[in-house]
Amino acid sequence: MNDLASAIRNTIAMVLAGGEGERLYPLTRDRAKPAVPFAGSLRLIDFTLSNCLNSGIRRVHVLTQYKSDSLNRHVRLGWNIFNPELGEYIEVNPPQMRLASTWYLGTADAIYQNIYTLQKEQPEYVLVLSGDHVYGMDYSRLIGYHIKHDADLTIACMPTPVESAGHLGVLRADGEGVVSEFAEKPENPAATALPPSFRSGGAEFALCSMGVYVFKTESLVRRVIEDSKQRTLHDFGRDVIPDMIASGDRVMAYRFWDKKKGRLLYWRDIGTLDAYLHANLEIATLRTSDSCTEPLGLYSSNWPFRSYVSRSTPLNIVCNEYNDAGEPAVRICNSLIGSGVEVRDSLVTDSVIGPGVHIGPGSCIKESVILSGVKIGRNVSINRAIVDKYNSIPSGTRLGFDRRCDAQHFTISEGGVVAVSKRMPLFQ
Repeated sequence: MNDLASAIRNTIAMVLAGGEGERLYPLTRDRAKPAVPFAGSLRLIDFTLSNCLNSGIRRVHVLTQYKSDSLNRHVRLGWNIFNPELGEYIEVNPPQMRLASTWYLGTADAIYQNIYTLQKEQPEYVLVLSGDHVYGMDYSRLIGYHIKHDADLTIACMPTPVESAGHLGVLRADGEGVVSEFAEKPENPAATALPPSFRSGGAEFALCSMGVYVFKTESLVRRVIEDSKQRTLHDFGRDVIPDMIASGDRVMAYRFWDKKKGRLLYWRDIGTLDAYLHANLEIATLRTSDSCTEPLGLYSSNWPFRSYVSRSTPLNIVCNEYNDAGEPAVRICNSLIGSGVEVRDSLVTDSVIGPGVHIGPGSCIKESVILSGVKIGRNVSINRAIVDKYNSIPSGTRLGFDRRCDAQHFTISEGGVVAVSKRMPLFQ
């Protein structure tokens, strides 16, 4: 136990937070993908940073790039909690350009451009994490597994249905966890065998990377330097990891599931508007779309997810109208409601309502995400929509009911989700 505690103290986390998030437009029009609000009062990056904090990782670098103003501000205001006198910190690192006059060219290049940091801090292990995934993971267990197997690289992974695994990194590993093959976004993902206790429902699963890695520092530095000299995409999944396997480095798979229950632990890649809405509603309703996965709760005192929240006024539910049976006209169910929200004689179901939202009388919000500061007038109906900050929705507006009409003004996802930009001119 003491050895593991020492290893954790000698670990640095590098959080990759520079993605543009083009498929999340318009939510990423003015902000980096990790800064996108989520679950009412959090931002996507808060899950990774909370995991670091709860796991005892107290040296964290956030590698930023595109549209990073709101992300920088969020980290400064919400995560200025570590004690530098104890060697703890969380720092924001834009492209350093020490070795080349370029922005981060890929995930591996982001680490390469920060080699100076690793040389200065001299950690024994490096956690490389994505800043835009939703999950709760104890990284100390991952590090312990990595040390036990004397790995150069350990990849956190989980089974994913074969039909939806093609947008992830897919790997093959034997019963001992040794990885023999890794393919980034393959056309035909290879199926993997699951433990007998696993509730697969007869479906085929591929073993997919979660974008969570732990490296021996020496192995990481050597590999990103080698990659920097090659004509590659400078990406871990496409270049570095396959080269490590081919060269005989010891690469291990850390399977992220609950063996006793035979169920997957919660992890979602928030890559599209459909995935964003889907994950928000899973968190709000505490129901997952498949029987294999445990829902992720936000209320565990053992594993809290923290953030910066500026507003502290309470939720206000106002009811002035009643039906013939004497029942109130306002109803809220299966939803997350932020602080400072005012709901007047309205229906909110299976939705996430951010801080400071006002919902006028007679309105109905279903399966939607409304971000902070939105003002919704009377008799507004919103269905399967995402409304970004600081919009004022006029009375009588209907969103999510007429795709052809909505497409004239808003972004429509492949799954039919309506996305309204921040401060939409149509509503001003």
